[in-house]
Amino acid sequence: MNRLAWALHDGHVIALRNMILIRRVPEVLVGVLVAPVMFVLLFAYVFGGSIDTGGVDYREFLIAGIFAQTVVFGATFTGAGLAQDVQKGIIDRFRSLPMARSAVLVGRTASDVVYNVLTVFIMSLTGLAVGWRIRSSMLEALGGFLLLLVFAYGFSWVMAYVGLLVPKPEVVNNASFIVIFPATFIANTFVPSENLPGVLRTFAEWNPVSAVTQAARVAFGNVPPDMPVPDVWSLRHPVAYTLIWVALLLIVFVPLSVRQFQRAALR
Repeated sequence: MNRLAWALHDGHVIALRNMILIRRVPEVLVGVLVAPVMFVLLFAYVFGGSIDTGGVDYREFLIAGIFAQTVVFGATFTGAGLAQDVQKGIIDRFRSLPMARSAVLVGRTASDVVYNVLTVFIMSLTGLAVGWRIRSSMLEALGGFLLLLVFAYGFSWVMAYVGLLVPKPEVVNNASFIVIFPATFIANTFVPSENLPGVLRTFAEWNPVSAVTQAARVAFGNVPPDMPVPDVWSLRHPVAYTLIWVALLLIVFVPLSVRQFQRAALR
């Protein structure tokens, strides 16, 4: 078995180990699913009537933004899970086994994709219940869901690095909140970016969260054909811009995470 196949096989085993947590501790999954549903209901019924979206039904405008925010926040489970494994000494046990060094990271990030799939599925049902509709073809909609998951996977490697860098899982949650919260709100997730003032508008237009949100809206057919084309490249070509960011995140943080994994296991 060559090294790549060996690493993928071991990563698959680690991913299964992480997925067993759903069956053993179902409360974890409940926590993952409840918050996004609450966000959908809160914004749809409380804030929806007071936000100007330029003639677009707010519930259709909202759902893609909720999807993007949720999959980004879901990446924190990667960091928290790895920090917990380091703290409990599980990483040391893995190092004593004849397995690929990258398997722990590959398995952790892969298992969190499954969490995101479950979350997006539940959110889709909630969105349909509050009035959201997919107005494109099934293939286009699947492409939108896939892009969201690919972006989440790229971001999970950022959190993997953070999780191996900090001493405790609680630090991961605090650090990620400081960064992810403004990144997902200073975007076109809940309000159109053109409604934001000055510097905030520029940040939102080039924010990759805005790009993946815009790409999802287009894929779901939630952007009316008479809407004006965005005047910034990142939102005119949201799929390409999102994939550029995913590639950059993987190129930078996969090797950083693998190197930090070696250091974290020795501390």
